[in-house]
Amino acid sequence: MTELPYHVVDVFTDRSYAGNPLAVVLDADGLTDAQMQSIAREFNLSETTFVLPPTSDEATYRARIFTPSVELPFAGHPSVGTAWLLKSIGRFGSGTVVQECGAGLLPIVVSDGGAELTGGPVSLSEELASDEFVAAVGLTQEDLVGAPPRWCGCGIDFGYVQVHDESVTRARPDMTRLMELGHAGVCVFSFGGPRAHSRVFAGGAGVAEDPATGSAALGLGVFLVASGQLTGEGESSFTIAQGLEMGRPSLLSVNVRAEGGRVVDAKVSGGVVPVATGTITAPRA
Repeated sequence: MTELPYHVVDVFTDRSYAGNPLAVVLDADGLTDAQMQSIAREFNLSETTFVLPPTSDEATYRARIFTPSVELPFAGHPSVGTAWLLKSIGRFGSGTVVQECGAGLLPIVVSDGGAELTGGPVSLSEELASDEFVAAVGLTQEDLVGAPPRWCGCGIDFGYVQVHDESVTRARPDMTRLMELGHAGVCVFSFGGPRAHSRVFAGGAGVAEDPATGSAALGLGVFLVASGQLTGEGESSFTIAQGLEMGRPSLLSVNVRAEGGRVVDAKVSGGVVPVATGTITAPRA
């Protein structure tokens, strides 16, 4: 039986047992798709990454990202956590590395305490009717504030529903409705000045609620620029508090650069903390 080394880290936090946990399985190039999915189901975290040799000369490593039910082309906290973990075990040093994943080649700047991820291509829908979004997160029209919902993303799309701050805590996901909406899921958030308070219900990925979602943080930057809540020319930054309602407080820092009222570049960063290490037996092929 094949034994594979793995590590568990907490991402978008400065202390263990907070942020978003991630399992990173090393030396996974001998695994089939089905084996990877089985291992991700066994860990039963929101995501598990599998590290493989890159297929591009421009990439430092390749990562495949699985929830317990599906493979994702890209996700934020697995990208940040995997890059930091590989640096921490000596696979490379501090500085810029390039992750190859389903969304393409993504640069990540790694430091001793965490990492900064640059998102993929920016996507932005037109403004959308709010009824189905509101129903999917268990709120009403009276909870809404600010701009209408949109699908936004930088490699993977989420729907964005802006509400009063007290409404964020009251949101309750309806998994059936969330899956019917499509895409990765819905981000419910409030925004005041440089700080957002968010919850992410990733129904499209089979995750009821995620404590820290880097990909959704990138898309939130796209939404805020498109809705005029961040500058449409030049750079702006904000932080996101997420995971509070789950007992896993997380802090994500976002920087966006806009031209002509649209985001052209978005980055998300945060801390990473080691939690566990060991080996796992590969399932039968």
